[in-house]
Amino acid sequence: MKRKKLWVSLLAGLLALLMIFGIIAGILPTYASAEKSSAELKQELNQMQQELKKKQQEVNKIQGQISANKNNMKDVVEQKNLTDQKIFLLHQQVQNISQQITAYNTLIADKQEELDAATARWQELNEKYKERIRAMEENGKVSYWSVLFKANNFSDFLDRLNMIEEIAAADQRRLEELNDAANLVQQAKDDLAAEKTALETSKQELEASSAELEESQKESDKLLKDLIAVEEEYQKLLAVAEQQKVEAASTVDQLEYAYDAAKEREYREWLASQPTSGGAGSNTVDGITWLMPINYTYFSSPFGYRIHPIYGDRRFHYGVDLSAPQGTPIYASRGGVVTTTAYEAGGAGYYVSINHLDGFSTRYLHMTHYIVSPGQYVAAGQVIGYCGSTGGSTGPHLHFGVYYNGTAVNPAKYINIT
Repeated sequence: MKRKKLWVSLLAGLLALLMIFGIIAGILPTYASAEKSSAELKQELNQMQQELKKKQQEVNKIQGQISANKNNMKDVVEQKNLTDQKIFLLHQQVQNISQQITAYNTLIADKQEELDAATARWQELNEKYKERIRAMEENGKVSYWSVLFKANNFSDFLDRLNMIEEIAAADQRRLEELNDAANLVQQAKDDLAAEKTALETSKQELEASSAELEESQKESDKLLKDLIAVEEEYQKLLAVAEQQKVEAASTVDQLEYAYDAAKEREYREWLASQPTSGGAGSNTVDGITWLMPINYTYFSSPFGYRIHPIYGDRRFHYGVDLSAPQGTPIYASRGGVVTTTAYEAGGAGYYVSINHLDGFSTRYLHMTHYIVSPGQYVAAGQVIGYCGSTGGSTGPHLHFGVYYNGTAVNPAKYINIT
């Protein structure tokens, strides 16, 4: 009954997964940016990330079903092995009992021969005893009376009488001994027959148990075959789910790239609309163009000594703080090679360092996360991460630092801050 419930449960699970696959496969869209805005792409990206999450959940669910099915197969195999051993032992017991029954048949046959011989001997002696009595009583020449009356005196009479009685008693004892021996043989035969009957009963019971176990073995074989079929179906579903997950992940990657490109395009468009000096756009210093690293909301902290907002002491601030909403893209102010991407607890948080290969380098602190890696070349205006409040920060902002030959310089000399 339990095995039937297990199979029904597995079948129901498979049908449910197939229905879910049909639904989800129908809603996996094909995305194309087609100059969409970053806001539109962000919305599509969020939706697709949710779809990717669902696909991962489906993969995890199927893997869990496969694991459970493997455990069920393991249990069935173990039960089947146990049943096989029980059947083997029962067959051995049946074989042993059959050999015992054969031995008992031989013993019973031997006892029957002994009984037949004893019975024949008793009958033979009994007949001779009867014949002697008849001869002594009926034959005129030899009779009890003639023997007794031939006695010469009373003493001789008693001797003859004792002799006759002794002969009769001896014959009677012999008959009784033979009868007792025959009875003992009969009792032994009856005991052997009873033991044989008990063995035959045990044999029948063992054969019945063996038959039941063989039926159980057949059920285990069928269930194992069904579980193997379920395993094959799960593997097919898993292959489909993993493929759909790969496709969803690829779409997410495409949307992330399109989103970053749209943000960069919109940033450049925004920069182009800004005045070249005194505003928030690009700035050229000594022939070098510096781009604003973030579309900030307000300038929150200058370069130089200040009272630290967390620790409350006076310390040097090696950059400028530009406040912006969480998740605002951060851009490379100039082109260069990424030298560091790391996390600093209680300090910079997630940050990126870029070497501009002319003595200048820049640092971008407190990101939610970065999307570049060390050794990568980035172009001016390329998205390198997103504004956050990681590390020693009291709110979302970008700490932007400029260094020349390893020494911090005021970033306000290179970007227009209002």
